[in-house]
This record gives sequence, structure tokens and C-alpha cells, in this order.
Amino acid sequence: MFASYRVIAALVISMFLASCAHQQKLESTPSAGAKDIAGAKGTFEFKPADWKESETSFWKDSDGVKPGVAGCHIGTDESGTPNGRMFGEACLASGLLVESNPGADQVHSHKNDIGHPDTIDCKAWCKSSGKSSGKCEVAKAPPCESSAMCACK
Repeated sequence: MFASYRVIAALVISMFLASCAHQQKLESTPSAGAKDIAGAKGTFEFKPADWKESETSFWKDSDGVKPGVAGCHIGTDESGTPNGRMFGEACLASGLLVESNPGADQVHSHKNDIGHPDTIDCKAWCKSSGKSSGKCEVAKAPPCESSAMCACK
């Protein structure tokens, strides 16, 4: 029964991320870490489910900008000690991957507790890697309950 609650929580988080992305306008350029990645579309403003207005929050990303790896964005204090907050990467309804940034384990701040993840077209990214096709798929990335990645064929 506990496993079914985890599945429901993962689905709710994924739907929340997808709805946030649709409400937010894509920014004009990808992040510095994604600018040379095929299929990078740009970033968007993202408020976590437990958004803390007017606070500067600190985070580190488990994988950096790697569309082929499911990552977890982990909340920390200024020195990098985890504080229990986190969110995974996600697949948008449009099929784009929400890819958190910057580099792996790099502690960085989110002014007003708002992040700016990248969006990646998995088909384009996979084709640039020599594969025939690809799509965004939900995947595990502990300690996050759910995450996502580009899966190539």
C-alpha cells in the first residue's frame, strides 16, 4: 500500500511540474550548461511546491545538465548541507524534458526561491547522439521520488 502512495506522489509531482511549465514563458536562451546541447530550447521560471516567497534558497543538482541521466535538485543551506527539500526532473505534456542545472553538486542560489531549469527536446538530443529516436521518460533519481530523462532508441 505504501508503494501505491509513492506512485501517486510521483505522478502528482510530475503533473505539478508540467502545469508550472505551461504557465511560465520560456526564456530566450538555454542555461550556460545547456547552450551547446542539441535540443536545448531555453529555461523557464519554476517555483517548487513548497515555494518560499522572498527567500533566497540554495540547491545542488545531482547530475548537472545531462539529459540522459535522471537528476534530483536537492535543497541545501549555503554551505551545501541538505535541508530536506527536493524536486526531480520531469516530462512536460509537450514531450520536452525539464532538466535542472547547473553542474553536478554545484551549490547555487535561487533568488525568491525560483529556479530556471532548461527544457530539452529529447528527439533532437538523441538524434545528435547517433540514435534514431528518443523521448522523455519518467525515471528514478533518489532521493527524489520521481524524475525523468531522455531515453534514446
